[in-house]
This record gives sequence, structure tokens and C-alpha cells, in this order.
Amino acid sequence: MKMLTKLLGAMLLAYCCVGYAKPPEPYPNKAITLVVPFAAGGPTDVVARMLAIPMGQSLGQTVLVENVNGAGGTIGASKVARAAPNGYTIFLHHMGMATAPALYNKLSYDPLTDFEYIGQVLDVPMTLVARKDFPANNLQELIAYIKANQDKVSLADAGLGAVSNLCGLLFKSSIGVSITTIPYKGTGPAMNDLLGGQVDILCDQTTQTMPMIKDGRLKVFGVTTLKRLAALPNLPTLDEQGLKGFEVKVWHGMYAPKGTPAPVLKKINTALRVALSDAGIQQRLTELSSDIPAANKITASGLQEHLKLEINKWGPVIRKAGVSAD
Repeated sequence: MKMLTKLLGAMLLAYCCVGYAKPPEPYPNKAITLVVPFAAGGPTDVVARMLAIPMGQSLGQTVLVENVNGAGGTIGASKVARAAPNGYTIFLHHMGMATAPALYNKLSYDPLTDFEYIGQVLDVPMTLVARKDFPANNLQELIAYIKANQDKVSLADAGLGAVSNLCGLLFKSSIGVSITTIPYKGTGPAMNDLLGGQVDILCDQTTQTMPMIKDGRLKVFGVTTLKRLAALPNLPTLDEQGLKGFEVKVWHGMYAPKGTPAPVLKKINTALRVALSDAGIQQRLTELSSDIPAANKITASGLQEHLKLEINKWGPVIRKAGVSAD
């Protein structure tokens, strides 16, 4: 009888504990960190801060942008790959996710297996710009000047693996010269030195260059897409000015650590879609000549497929150029 009483008591206690266990809190119940693997003020940072407010409003929590820059975006990517897969750390990166495997011999993460995919975010053209007092006034004058002054001209970029670095490599290869390259920890700092006259030229995204081109703070020589920009219809492409086939268009994607629950990823994807459909955001992106991907691209499968294609595209180009990092 005593044994039966103890057993019933234990069962009742277990029932009570289960019945009154605190249910899991709904996601999200605190601020979310959006990691950007480049310096504040750079083009990817501009995109992140543009999206953070409307995404936060949709999710009902603040989205905080954290800049974890260095090593062409790989430091930030590595941090996110190791973060808790709970939806409170998400990641915005550009095409550097696709180029890193070929550029870095000892990459601490795998872009294809260490992340969950949320969706593509944005396609951004690039422009070739120079300090406003640079002697050349068009692309042909620029090429001629560089060839005559190879030891004097400096090309800024955001470090090995950054899009500005890849664009610069393609430009140097296209005109057949080798000029001094000065790496920075992001195009934000590089742009500051370009505006200050400490460096000569830079290949950077329109999300950063467009305002300074329009107000005359930079001299521009061409756009890296095969079509002219609606916002700058009189600016010729590098392709039409003689650098045939020159095309660099920057795409961005949003990720989360591997293992983040599917319902959480769905909520983040919905918030991203809401942000990209905001009329104010769309107007600003149009002004910056940036394109929002088609709806089927703002998906996990759309981003995953695109990343695979880009890895296969850029790998051979980078290996042919013979550039790599330890």
C-alpha cells in the first residue's frame, strides 16, 4: 500500500511538473543581430541599415547591425557559422560568399553547408571612380594615364576577396597593367581616403558611389554592367567604351547559422520580403540603381541555387588569376 501511494505521488508530481512547465517563448522575444562582414559606411552596410528598420518593425523587435569586418568578409562569416542557431543572429553578405572558397586556402566554414538560406536581397552595379582632381576625364584618358604612370597610380579596395578587389583585378587584367593596390578593411575607409585624395581610383557599388557622383565629389569613368544605369543615363558602360565583356554585378544574400529552425527562418524571410516591398525602400534603391530580385529568388532555394552557380563561375576565374590567401 505504501509503495502504491509513493508511486501515485510520483506520478502526480510528474503530471504537475509537465502540466505547469513554462511554454517556449514565441520568436522573436529580444533584439536580433544582423552581422555585416564589412566596415560601417560601406555599401553592404548601407543595405543592411536600410533593411534593419522595416524588418524590425515586421518582426516586432529591433534589428541591430553589427560590423564584423576583415579578411574579405570571412571573419564575419565565420562568426555567424559558429553562432547559436536560434534566429537571433543573421547574416548579410554579397558575392564574397561565392568567391571565398577559391580565394582562401584555409577557410573556417563552408558556404554551402554551414548556413541556412533566407533569400537573395539585392543586385547592385559597380562604378569605376577616381578622386575628383584626377587628371583623366574619360576611360581612354584614364587607361593612357595609368599606362604612362604605373608606378604612381594607386588602386584602393576592401581587401582580398572583396568585390572591389575582384573588380579591380578584372580592370587591371583588362587593360594589361599592374598598379599599386592599397587594401582597406572595407570600402567605407577606402572611400574616405579617395575623397581625401590619399588614393586615386576605386571600383565600388552604386549604393555608395551614386550620391558622390551626382554631387561632383567623385570623377566617374563607367559602370560595370552591360546596360547603362537609369539614374545616370549619360554614363557609358565599360563594355561599350572598349573593355568588351567587362561585367561585375554584386548580388547580396541573407543567411542564418546551420540548424536555425524552419519556422524562425520563415518569419525572417517574411520580414525581408515586407522590407523589400516597402515603397520608400524601393524608391531609394531605384535612386541607387539597385535591383530587387524576382520573388522566386527571395527564397531559401533561390539563394542556395544562385550561390552554387556563382561558386562555379568565380572559382576558375580566381584560380586563373593566381590570387589566394592563407
